[in-house]
Amino acid sequence: MSEKRLTGRIARENIKLMAAPRPPQGVIEGFLALGTDATGIVSDSMDELGIPCGVVGAHILRPTMQGSRIVGPALTVRNVLQRIDPLEGARQHVNRMAEFEAHNLATPGDVLVIDGVSGMSNMGGISAQTGKRQGEVGAIVFGGVRDVGHSRSVDYPIWSTELSAVTGKWRLQTIEINGPVQIGGVRVEAGDLVVADDTSVCFIPRDRMTDVLALAQQKAEAEDIRCKAIDDGIPVPDISKATYGEKT
Repeated sequence: MSEKRLTGRIARENIKLMAAPRPPQGVIEGFLALGTDATGIVSDSMDELGIPCGVVGAHILRPTMQGSRIVGPALTVRNVLQRIDPLEGARQHVNRMAEFEAHNLATPGDVLVIDGVSGMSNMGGISAQTGKRQGEVGAIVFGGVRDVGHSRSVDYPIWSTELSAVTGKWRLQTIEINGPVQIGGVRVEAGDLVVADDTSVCFIPRDRMTDVLALAQQKAEAEDIRCKAIDDGIPVPDISKATYGEKT
């Protein structure tokens, strides 16, 4: 099978993988079935499995669309500041952004994860619409984004640290795709699983996602039982013990 035709926005040697590794069958569906508050259950499961914290809270990565939740493998992009003066870059149209190459390489179900630059937009509305068309379920951006109304209109949720109308076109440069990135102090590799909701964004190492899912499913079932017990009138002391893992 021939290699996909590239946009040329970034050197081929800086694309570390042509596609993000896929999770095992049923994993994405399993995490989605955990419900609207999945990140809490995932975070607890990672703690108990001894997996270093891979959670970034919504006080850092804020969702542009409240009520959204996504699960999918990370398609990673790393941006840095350009050295050229941005106004000179604008005059000369020196644009070194390459998230469109990532969209070009996307497999349906991917989550675009950008290790970006503060104070400017790392992706806008046309980029979001392109990602949506390519089958991406959303994006995580450690840095600014813009055109939020546009991304909302095409149902492309984004979690970002900032909103900024200032374009990154003349200010930043994409230096790597599908290599390791740092998101809020968490190392994320291409193919690691992203679970995001209103509370947090969780990054699960791809070699541990089935372990995390199995424990998370057990916890979700136990939580359902506790919620029913609350509705049935269980005493508060017993709720407290069960919630914190103590024997009732």
